[in-house]
Amino acid sequence: MARKRTDKTIRLLARAWEHVDSVDYCVSARWLFYRLLQEGFYSHKDDYHDRFLPLVSSVRKKLEGPWRPNTLADETRSPIRRGEGFIEESEALRYAMRTVNAPITHWKYEDNYVEIWFEARAMAQQFQYYTAGITLWPFAGDASIPYKWQMAESLRFALARFEDKPIVVLYFGDYDKKGLEIPYNAHRDVVRWSGVDFDFKRCGLTIEQAEIYGVPENPDKPGEYQWEALSDKGAAEIIKQAMADYLNPKAYNQALEETMALEARISEKIAELEED
Repeated sequence: MARKRTDKTIRLLARAWEHVDSVDYCVSARWLFYRLLQEGFYSHKDDYHDRFLPLVSSVRKKLEGPWRPNTLADETRSPIRRGEGFIEESEALRYAMRTVNAPITHWKYEDNYVEIWFEARAMAQQFQYYTAGITLWPFAGDASIPYKWQMAESLRFALARFEDKPIVVLYFGDYDKKGLEIPYNAHRDVVRWSGVDFDFKRCGLTIEQAEIYGVPENPDKPGEYQWEALSDKGAAEIIKQAMADYLNPKAYNQALEETMALEARISEKIAELEED
């Protein structure tokens, strides 16, 4: 027989769901935990593994209330799909016509080329939601040598393709000793390996931002602040402000309009092939 939930646990789960339901993207377990930690439902970071994860895992597995297995994002795993395809040529043509994807890059109209690095891989959904058309590099601690090589190659490619544009990397992460070391360790190697003279901007988290948005200190290490402890509103404002300094708000829509016109013409050509 299942153990009855205590009133405290019932209130905690209700509040947790309010946080989940407050944003338009799938949040990570760590982001949700920091919301509850900030509000006093938990008191130590160790509660994340010891108490919080077992509880939210249980309610998701049991489909309890509104909770489902996919309620929280898994940022560490994804399937490797292979061998998919069509049997009939007509089926392939119909699919191609419905799913034409020939985007015109908005970098064509931008004054700068921008990439974003961010600590806390668990926040990938958040960064995808608030950034469009920008290459994102999630970190999980120090970047590996192969990962930094990929980053260097990406910037080399950008330099070759957009040689007339300044290249900018925006970084977002924790305000703590390791969080301050991680981006500069990566920056040092990427600069050396890429040969690209790019501007590197650490956009947050800062002490000033922590004060403005009421970010609670790491309870185990006073004076340190975690990106995940930011409210969604605070994170959105920091990310958007950083991008506004380097991106033209009209460029993305201009490229989108050109893309739609091009894809319409391609769809017409595919329809002609299907008729033949």
